[in-house]
Amino acid sequence: MRPVTEKEIRASFVNCSKGEAKRMALPRDLTEQPWDDLDFLGWRDPTAPDRCCVVVERGGLLTGVALRSPARQPGRTRRGGGMCSLCLTTHPADGVALMAAPKAGRAGREGDSVGLYMCADLACSLYVRGRRLPDGGGRLEESLTVEEQAERTRANLLAFLDRLHA
Repeated sequence: MRPVTEKEIRASFVNCSKGEAKRMALPRDLTEQPWDDLDFLGWRDPTAPDRCCVVVERGGLLTGVALRSPARQPGRTRRGGGMCSLCLTTHPADGVALMAAPKAGRAGREGDSVGLYMCADLACSLYVRGRRLPDGGGRLEESLTVEEQAERTRANLLAFLDRLHA
């Protein structure tokens, strides 16, 4: 992914108002992101842990999506684990979360949303490339190359974004 600016990010959101996008907390370390290793930029809002965002480049344009996910509650852990629907990384307990996004336009304003199980830290790109290892989870051994896995992750995310306009 190419490095993006705060202005580009704020202008990219498709499922929230311009005012909401303007007030949204962005990653504090935006300039320090490992851009060459990212297929998309994802972050949790440090001021509201149930809010998350994803920004991806598609056809030369950025698309940003505001998401909601259950906030992690200190001292309370879920049993079991899960697999991210984007990158297919398995995680124990709270490593995977259901991320829900309001649909774009009128449907979203009326409460319609779509959801997907994703890595709770939104670091799919880093898991695919082996730059980050999941705590107690893992990556399945695959015959696909890292590049093919990264492309599948992007394709899965883009398919999710398509559902926001359906």
